[in-house]
Amino acid sequence: MTRLRLHRENHLVQRIGWLRAAVLGANDGIVSTASLIVGVAAAATAPGDVLIAGVAGLVAGAMSMAAGEYVSVSSQADTEKADLVREGAELAASPEFERDELTEIYVGRGVEPELAGRVAKQLMAKGALAAHARDELGISDTTTARPLQAALTSAATFAVGAAMPLLMVVLAPAERLVVAVSAASLVFLALLGAIGARAGGADIWRATVRVTFWGALAMALTAGIGRLFGTVV
Repeated sequence: MTRLRLHRENHLVQRIGWLRAAVLGANDGIVSTASLIVGVAAAATAPGDVLIAGVAGLVAGAMSMAAGEYVSVSSQADTEKADLVREGAELAASPEFERDELTEIYVGRGVEPELAGRVAKQLMAKGALAAHARDELGISDTTTARPLQAALTSAATFAVGAAMPLLMVVLAPAERLVVAVSAASLVFLALLGAIGARAGGADIWRATVRVTFWGALAMALTAGIGRLFGTVV
């Protein structure tokens, strides 16, 4: 057994499918639910009504995230399948042209023409469609669209994220509800940004500041609107 077989590498890009959906779902759950709670609470609504609004936002948001992710990722999957069907037809109709096309791709990446031709020939002999899917279309097992995975991940993480500000509605005193939910949600967002950056190998400080800033802006706007309409009504 060679050293390469013994040395297994786990690249962070392999996490991109579920990580994107998880971070998006949790971030949206915290921001949208906290903003909804802060906006309703700023309008001087009773704590019980605020809790009901928050729970409704959690359920509606989780279902919306699941449906949106499933539809969008399914569209991506349909496009990938259509490209593979088209590529399969082209391979059946003109395999020599497709081999030359694959050769040019490798040459463009810096491989010598003669070697590129041999590589293209060998890869196509092993699996022509797989070789063209990977090197011409950019479709691989790592990046392929998985609609159900994205939908379930987004819905679950949205619910978890939304539960955090909802917990503050139960624990915080009514007169401090807006401040408590806002402060706790910013802490949750900062932790989410750090965890997401850590899992994806990105800069932790930049990710933390980014999600916290936009979350604070969303809550500030909804609190202002709630205060305005609460005063008017």
